[in-house]
Amino acid sequence: MPASERDFTAPTVQLLTPEGELRATPEAEAYLPLIEALDDATLQRFHRDMTVSRRLDVAGANLQRQGQLALWVPSLGQEAAQVGSAHAARPQDHIFPSYREHIVGMIRGLDPVRIMALLRGTTLGGWNPEETGNFHLYTLVLASQTLHSTGYAMGLQFDGATATGDPDADAAVLVYYGDGSTSQGDANEALVFASSYQTPQVFFIQNNQWAISVPVSRQSRSPLSLRGGGFGMPGIRIDGNDVLISYAVTRQALEEARAGEGPTLIEALTYRMGAHTTADDPTKYRTDAEVEYWQQRDPIARYRTWLESRGASAAFFAEVDEEASDIAADVRRRALEITVPTREKIFAHVYSEAHPLMVEQAAWLDAFENSFDGGAE
Repeated sequence: MPASERDFTAPTVQLLTPEGELRATPEAEAYLPLIEALDDATLQRFHRDMTVSRRLDVAGANLQRQGQLALWVPSLGQEAAQVGSAHAARPQDHIFPSYREHIVGMIRGLDPVRIMALLRGTTLGGWNPEETGNFHLYTLVLASQTLHSTGYAMGLQFDGATATGDPDADAAVLVYYGDGSTSQGDANEALVFASSYQTPQVFFIQNNQWAISVPVSRQSRSPLSLRGGGFGMPGIRIDGNDVLISYAVTRQALEEARAGEGPTLIEALTYRMGAHTTADDPTKYRTDAEVEYWQQRDPIARYRTWLESRGASAAFFAEVDEEASDIAADVRRRALEITVPTREKIFAHVYSEAHPLMVEQAAWLDAFENSFDGGAE
């Protein structure tokens, strides 16, 4: 059969239309009870977190342009995919991000200034996952976190920390990566092990249409969600700009994972409205018409329309906007106060305990710097 005649399609599961109407696709109807179970406070929190994420994004980009950060990694346009899926996780779950999931970390308790410090170059790690709701470190080596997460999920199995029947104790693992990372060997090896061991895990692909300047159409001739079936696990394609379906599908997949039903792959169709990073110029490789198409599918605008149809007041939205502005201003202020670490930090965390080689190297550096006029500063 010619390639042009093969069926390389997959339905996109959606609850909220781009116009902000709750109109479930046939594949999404089964997820409606999960949304109906949410209270108004949680539904409003979704909007608050998406708004904060976007405001923080602007602040981060401005700091980089002003020379205060070495780099900023935008998430503008991907707020619904991140906020919905992050709220789907339970406190005991472990989350392995790539390097764009700023709001996911904040939802888990991460101070965003720690992200600023990392992108300023004053720390090589940024935070302790045990202190940030099991939100693990950023990984700039593409797809390596998929293997880290799969190994961790296998460890949960070996330790008996999952599939015990206690929903308040059983843990699962959620890993984020992008469409570009799906072309890496690590991502595919992770899927092999996850399927073989039936790990308590959800693979969450944020398909933002571009791997820097390479379109997803060049990387894959078929929907990325279909790869799940190829590795022996469910694969679901969702509207990643619909925060409700992002929450519901991820919630269901995590519940199944921690119950011992194995991993799931989710492809969230979304769009990177900004640059890949502040070192990138997207106008060189994509058209204004494409950007306009996705602007009409803005995740925050459609969700606000739906909340308004439910009776959310103008005062609520004004309060959220003010809070988001305050948070962004506070993060900016504290980011400007980040100090250069002492050079002892170079040696402090190489090993968990004191190591003679580190002592020797630190002494050598002291002697080297003191050999110059004026000594070490």
